[in-house]
Amino acid sequence: MAIAATINESAYGKLLARALPRVITSEKENERMIAELEKLDTRGRALTPEEEKLAELMTLLVRQFEESKYALGHAGPLEALRILTENRGLRQRDLIPVFGSSSVASDVFNGKRSISKAHVRKLAEYFHVPASLFI
Repeated sequence: MAIAATINESAYGKLLARALPRVITSEKENERMIAELEKLDTRGRALTPEEEKLAELMTLLVRQFEESKYALGHAGPLEALRILTENRGLRQRDLIPVFGSSSVASDVFNGKRSISKAHVRKLAEYFHVPASLFI
């Protein structure tokens, strides 16, 4: 088995037992899985091979759920932002509190600046959608 040669099965098993990844069927489960991914992402160190495998699995589960649930699943981050803004009758200036300034909002909307991790979280909260739409 190739996995046994690259990861410690015992350590991986402990990670699986803690995170309990499974097929996602609800928004609540999706949010829990995203929170688990964020915990791994904010460790401040390189992930172990076992953590990498767990992150890969959870990412697949989130992607599967979101692609089946949200029409925006195939949209890029900027396209998703534009669609959400338009669908809710918002203007670029309505998102200044999210981006911190009108110039940053303008740069993001015009594709001159990518959406930062901090903005991803704020946009997800603002629109009540998964952060992965903006990644």
